[in-house]
Amino acid sequence: MSDNKDTTGSGREPSAHGGTPERVVGTPSPAAEKHLLASEDVSAPAGAGQELDEKSAKRAERIVALFFLLAFAGSVAFIAYYIGWSGRDGGMHGIHRAKESNLWLGGMMALSFLALAIGVTIWVRRLMTSKPIVQERHEQRASEETRQAFTRDFLEGAEDSGITKRPLLRRTLLLAAAPLGLAPLVLLRDLGPLPEKRLRHTFWGEAVKKAKSEGKKGVRLVVDGTNKPLKVSDFSSPGAMITVLPEGIEEDAHHPLNEIAKAVTILINVPADQFKPAKGRENWHVGGIVAYSKICTHVGCPAALYEQTTHHILCPCHQSTFDATDAAKVVFGPAARALPQLPLGVENGYLVATDDFPEPIGPSFWERG
Repeated sequence: MSDNKDTTGSGREPSAHGGTPERVVGTPSPAAEKHLLASEDVSAPAGAGQELDEKSAKRAERIVALFFLLAFAGSVAFIAYYIGWSGRDGGMHGIHRAKESNLWLGGMMALSFLALAIGVTIWVRRLMTSKPIVQERHEQRASEETRQAFTRDFLEGAEDSGITKRPLLRRTLLLAAAPLGLAPLVLLRDLGPLPEKRLRHTFWGEAVKKAKSEGKKGVRLVVDGTNKPLKVSDFSSPGAMITVLPEGIEEDAHHPLNEIAKAVTILINVPADQFKPAKGRENWHVGGIVAYSKICTHVGCPAALYEQTTHHILCPCHQSTFDATDAAKVVFGPAARALPQLPLGVENGYLVATDDFPEPIGPSFWERG
């Protein structure tokens, strides 16, 4: 009878049936056992710590500098467009102007960040040596030796990165980063173009002025959506509410969507015996038919809900409530002031506006004072 010996050097006992010993599932194979631990450190790439080829390094340095200059140009273009070009012809108003602004501002900032990132990546990959770094574990306290070691390592890192040796990289990096530091200051100036006097008036004023120049008493009110002029007899039911606009706004306005957004008005038929006109506005209604701005004075949501029993105008966003019988004064909610009232009149049986809103519509803004 012959002996079956383990010739693999694994130290395992032969199997009960003879032959090659069986390997337990999950254990490494005998061939791999000899290579579980490396005999030497192979973590550092070949040529680690060697001096760079200066000719190739110079070429990479120029490429990095080019990307830094491109980042600088993108940042300057962002600031220049935001300050100067975006505010042309009255500012960033309208869908097309907003789209243009988003493309230019977003594109320039993306170009700046992308160029800066590419430049830094090439710098690290092509201009820094790959010396192996060993991190030692110490107690979590900052001793004098630790501070001295940090200073030494920092200076060595700065020397190894080439930032002190290569002034072209250092200067172009600072040049590229400078506008990025200034960009937040520019953006903090406001959240868009200054409103100037555009929020103080609506298209009602222009339409009334045009109508009066033609010998009319005022501009007719038309139903939003149908553009049908509204007669007093068409709106004789108490408790009714409808959204109206000045006649001709879609044809005559320079930016119709913007002007409609500011001029939109709610027309309410309040019982005449319950209506309490404000002082100086006794003739601004027509038999209890009164017009108020539809834009809530809190944050600009459409105040388009009306309770017939209480005669309250409601804003669905934050529940600001206005009394339609008492000059749309605030009775509940965060709104700080009443809805502006539009002066009304009658001409040839049609409801007309005889002037613009006497005060800016919508939320208060810092230039209002």
